[in-house]
Amino acid sequence: MAGAQQKWDLRQCVDYALQNNISVRQTDLQARFSELNFIQSKAGQLPSLSLGGSSGFRLGRSENPTTGVLEDNNFFNLGMQVQSGVSLFNWFAIKNNRESSRLSWEADKAQTRKIMDDIALNVAVSYLQTLLAREQVKVAAVQVDQVRAQLRDTRKRVDAGILPELNAAELEAQLARDSASLITAETTAAQLLLQLKAVLNLDAAVDFDIATPPVDQIPVDPLAELQPEVVYLTALQMLPQQKVNRLRIEAAQKSVLAAKGRLYPSVTAFGSLSSNAIRFKKEIYNQVLTGYNTTGARVNAGGVFFPVEVPSFKQGDNIVGYFRPDGLGRQLNANFGQSVGVGLNIPVFNGRTARTNLDRSRLQVQQLELQLEQGERQLKQDIYKAYTDAVAALQKYEADKKALTTAEKSFSFASKRYDLNLLSAFELINSQGNQQRARIQALYSKYDYVFKMKLLEFYKGQGIKLQ
Repeated sequence: MAGAQQKWDLRQCVDYALQNNISVRQTDLQARFSELNFIQSKAGQLPSLSLGGSSGFRLGRSENPTTGVLEDNNFFNLGMQVQSGVSLFNWFAIKNNRESSRLSWEADKAQTRKIMDDIALNVAVSYLQTLLAREQVKVAAVQVDQVRAQLRDTRKRVDAGILPELNAAELEAQLARDSASLITAETTAAQLLLQLKAVLNLDAAVDFDIATPPVDQIPVDPLAELQPEVVYLTALQMLPQQKVNRLRIEAAQKSVLAAKGRLYPSVTAFGSLSSNAIRFKKEIYNQVLTGYNTTGARVNAGGVFFPVEVPSFKQGDNIVGYFRPDGLGRQLNANFGQSVGVGLNIPVFNGRTARTNLDRSRLQVQQLELQLEQGERQLKQDIYKAYTDAVAALQKYEADKKALTTAEKSFSFASKRYDLNLLSAFELINSQGNQQRARIQALYSKYDYVFKMKLLEFYKGQGIKLQ
């Protein structure tokens, strides 16, 4: 995305940082986890439904699933069932759990926005620091050019015998010092640009540069519109962190209600449909008469008692047919069963789990309320401090501008006196140094004032903008 021909403004830098920052992606993943929890908790209000089936072979003596009789037979069995259940009333535990999950999801989304705002602020700070460093490079370069021009003019006058060699030597020494200051300023600017790359999570080897808007063109709201109490009240409603704290409290309160509902009896309804069938083929053998056996009973026939006998058979060796059960369809229809009912669950004792969960939920609410109170107090302190700093920065900037004007006039007079040989090179260099320090201080004060104002605008929920 970055190229040597393209210079990024603050908006592009912030957009790139938000798209590539690992913290943003991590918090976004957490929000997606919370969304899944909410979807799951919402589905918990719906009836459950399950379909099941089984099939297999049974060998040897086993129970016939269609008759319940133990038989010595090998057969294939098939079973199918449908089960469903629904919570009829649980003191709104499921509903409150769903609301708690929804509020937690909203809190995590707001937390993502909070992280994004923090990153945008960090990018803006690094961006402004880089702009300030570049302005300092320009000031140092102007200083070097001025001293170099003075040295050329002085050298001519020394060669003409108008000024002593000492004047040229002092200016050469000053040029060396100013050149070193320029190199230091350029190094600092390069390091800050590299630091900005790190903030953007941009590879250090990528060609990258930023747009340099004149500091005087950076829009700043009037200080009168950024009164601390007004900014604070706006921040309570606008800043994501405050929204995160409030949402987490609401989610915890719903968790308390859900935990409380689990202490009371719950009513459920259930129902099921089932059927089964078997399939086998059993041989039918012929029967061979082996004789007659008396039963011990007698019958009276004309006064004569005769014993009662029954024929006795044994299984022969010839298969005369096969026995098979009805078809699967008829069996499934004949064995089709239904059940429906209502269940009542009364929690009596469960190791104090439910009561402990309720107590934990209540403590969690208290902890979050304390965090909210602490956060609001800290926010108010930060805003009032930012306002005080902005007022002080404005006053210092105004004073430094006056000091710069005075230093420039002083240097102008000194230059004229030097041209008339009424001032030594040392005195000229001293006057020029005063002007240089005043110029750098005024520049620093200007950027410091802009940043302090941008921080107040950030607290007011306006974001960070330089254009």
